[in-house]
Amino acid sequence: MGIDFAVRPLNIYWEMTQACDLACRHCRAAAMPWGHPEQLTTAEGKALLRQILEFGAPYPHLILTGGDPLQRADLWELIAEARELGIPVAITPAATPRLTQAVIGELPAAGVSALGLSLDGSTAARHDGIRQVEGTFERTLQALGWGREAGLAMQVNTLVSAETVDDIPAIYERLRGSGIRRWSLFFLIPMGRGAVLQPVTPERGEALMGWALDIGAEAPFVVASTEAPSFRRLAAMRRGGAAGAAARQFGTSTTAQVMAAPGTAVHGGGHRHGGLPGVRDGHGIMFVSHRGEICPSGFLPIVAGNVRRDSIVEVYRNGVPFADLHDPSCFHDLCGVCGYNHICGGSRARAYAATGDVLGSDPLCRLVAAEREHAATTWD
Repeated sequence: MGIDFAVRPLNIYWEMTQACDLACRHCRAAAMPWGHPEQLTTAEGKALLRQILEFGAPYPHLILTGGDPLQRADLWELIAEARELGIPVAITPAATPRLTQAVIGELPAAGVSALGLSLDGSTAARHDGIRQVEGTFERTLQALGWGREAGLAMQVNTLVSAETVDDIPAIYERLRGSGIRRWSLFFLIPMGRGAVLQPVTPERGEALMGWALDIGAEAPFVVASTEAPSFRRLAAMRRGGAAGAAARQFGTSTTAQVMAAPGTAVHGGGHRHGGLPGVRDGHGIMFVSHRGEICPSGFLPIVAGNVRRDSIVEVYRNGVPFADLHDPSCFHDLCGVCGYNHICGGSRARAYAATGDVLGSDPLCRLVAAEREHAATTWD
């Protein structure tokens, strides 16, 4: 790509509104049936779009999210403005009756390049149980078919939690013939409504990532992860020869060796396995809330500024905590000394949710868990 993610993000997520007709159990936004009275106006939204140009070309991709962006009456006007400015646009609508075949058919003509949808269960009972609205499963499958007919690049996001993990292989089988371009496994961050769900253990998470790497070699779409950059670390370990093979045993001595391994020795986590190396919350990713708050990601709600008064370029490049998030050498504890922190770096959102330290270690990582188990055993 040739992009310095300390200077320019790859993706900017704009939470256009908090309004949504669903009540998903893991909703980061704690969406409501109506928009917040202080959400950005049309004029303020257009001003945000013009700010994006100040990053310079190639412009970051703009992902319109929510809530449900289809709840914005000015959605098409804002999409048209973004495309006129040359900003690439994708959208992640909610699977409600608003998401009709006609709406999906309009997206390519409007210049929208990609459509993101969520599928959290292989059956209606499982998926609708997460989404809390009956019929969402069938509408999602219907929307995928319409998106394929419209020629849209499509991504499906699937929640990984203790409640969904055993169903992941069945979801994969259902998606195999869907025509999607990318399947991203979203490992739960316990925030918003998601605090009522349970995360997978580090061991279960690592096993699932290993399975995903295996099926990714043959899948008809890219298999990736969200909020689990250790997926890239595991891919790097698998390609790392003897050191990687030893590290997979997770013995205490080999864990320490991996922590000290030079991050440039292997270049793990390419596009097919988890996204670009080094992309994480606040580094390659930027989030703007419905009220204009600038955050490292939607799952890391540390407000670094507001688009109504601050430059998104200045905040991204030099603001707190963005500046530290650009530099893995600033990370604390085990993520700070791990030899893979430049390609992985751990989920900053999960570290913050678990410890209150945005620069702390990601508790999902099996290497972190193994090292702490060893330390506890030693002290006992």
